[in-house]
Amino acid sequence: MFFRFACLLLSMLLFANMSRAEDPVREAQAVIASQLSAFASDDAEMAYSFASPNIRSIYRSETQFLDMVRKNYSPVYKLGNYAFGRSKLVGGGELVLQEVLISGEEGQDWTAIYEMRLMDDGSYKFNGVRMKRNTTSQGI
Repeated sequence: MFFRFACLLLSMLLFANMSRAEDPVREAQAVIASQLSAFASDDAEMAYSFASPNIRSIYRSETQFLDMVRKNYSPVYKLGNYAFGRSKLVGGGELVLQEVLISGEEGQDWTAIYEMRLMDDGSYKFNGVRMKRNTTSQGI
């Protein structure tokens, strides 16, 4: 009985990891959407939780990080509407470049290219964002 339960549990864990690895774009997009939601709620702790170790080494506190985003990435911080554009996988999903089309304040449109890194625990964390004032997808 215990052996069957252990086998079932192991199968479920392996299947869960396989399904996660099968769609890195969807995983990366979910993290981006969660971070954008955290920005909209001024939830510094949640927004900072999606930062890679590299970003955390530069901005050592949630407050520092959120202040930087407010100052340098205002279209991402307080966006109107957004949609995911094109994405590109590098290294089989170790890196996901994800285009986010943003309708910002005062009718200005932006394209944000998120660099999402796969962490050892299987989660994606953002490792940088490049902003371009733009109205159409230019690709990655």
